[in-house]
Amino acid sequence: MEGSTKPNLIEALRKRLLLLSLLTASIAQSQISGCTDPLSKNYNPKATTNDGSCHYASIKIKPKYSVKLNARLKETSGLTQSDSLFWTINDDTDTVLYGLDTIGSIKNKILLKKASNTDWEEIAQDNNYFYVGDFGNNSSGNRKDLHVLRIEKETLLTPVQKIDTISFSYSNQTNFNKKTANTTDFDCEAFIVCDDSIYLFTKQWKNKKTSVYALPKTPGTYIAKLKETYNTKGLITEAAYLPEKKLLVLSGYNRFVFPFIYLLYDYKTTHFFSGNKRKVKIALPFHQIEGIATPDGIHFYLTNENFVRKPIVDVTQQLHQLDLSPFLGNFLNQ
Repeated sequence: MEGSTKPNLIEALRKRLLLLSLLTASIAQSQISGCTDPLSKNYNPKATTNDGSCHYASIKIKPKYSVKLNARLKETSGLTQSDSLFWTINDDTDTVLYGLDTIGSIKNKILLKKASNTDWEEIAQDNNYFYVGDFGNNSSGNRKDLHVLRIEKETLLTPVQKIDTISFSYSNQTNFNKKTANTTDFDCEAFIVCDDSIYLFTKQWKNKKTSVYALPKTPGTYIAKLKETYNTKGLITEAAYLPEKKLLVLSGYNRFVFPFIYLLYDYKTTHFFSGNKRKVKIALPFHQIEGIATPDGIHFYLTNENFVRKPIVDVTQQLHQLDLSPFLGNFLNQ
């Protein structure tokens, strides 16, 4: 009996290895990389894994409506949605958080009593905090006091507001010599808060690209680590983020101050440019879009600051609504 047992075990092991090999080959064959977005020009209906290769037709859209904002918001420079209001800031004029409704009326104002504003450029939030980015760096490109203010929401209306500081420098900036205005690649106007991190999206005046840097969202002093760079062919100014949908929308404008948005979706983890990347132009010439937010991933609200280049251009500060259901509806409903 013992002499026949060993051959039987070897045969059983051989069959199991053969079955495992067949299963591995079957799984490999079923994973087909390609463009998985039906709205793209190169959609591959057989693809099961999105490889970020989708290409899209050029398109321009108009806002559903636009409304003039209060003169106090001529430097509106960020937008986030919380408790049914859209919160915005001015980039260098005051230290107030302004709460707006969907037609741009100011419904709330909260003064940050012990805060200063060198060049506020973005506002974001999570469940417990607002985050304000004081990291505008376009005037000379050599700021060494870049930071994000972390403001505890529960203390906003109390006598003692809890405001902490997250200071940082860029991991690959070694030259801090003063530059001519609007020439640095170490300016920033957009960031998001994701899990335990902040992700910065730079505004590269020279290269017209954006680089993504990561740093912790807790108070301290950090070196922001470079993660990736993408050629947006324009200046990125704001970000709206829906983590549960794997959707990130960036706003910006080109060198002629013609605005656009970048729809980034179906990406891998926090590699935001690894999935679909669709650029959509906005039919608002000479509008310096500085804020973008959404309550649902379909209706997006954008603000532009006052932009004057006399005697030709005189654009007032406004709030605009975009309906992106033709571009994102199918994806969000999956």
